[in-house]
Amino acid sequence: MAKNKNVMPQSTAGLIRYFDESKESIKIKPEHVLIAAGAFIAIEIALRFI
Repeated sequence: MAKNKNVMPQSTAGLIRYFDESKESIKIKPEHVLIAAGAFIAIEIALRFI
């Protein structure tokens, strides 16, 4: 007779936790990326009208 065994699927099957893997990389906050992109867009708009 087979046993009734409830097996739940793994929620992290095949996923890699990259923040544990990369210890020696440059860390940039998302706010800094948005500010840099905004500054780049503003410079491009300003140069277009000069």
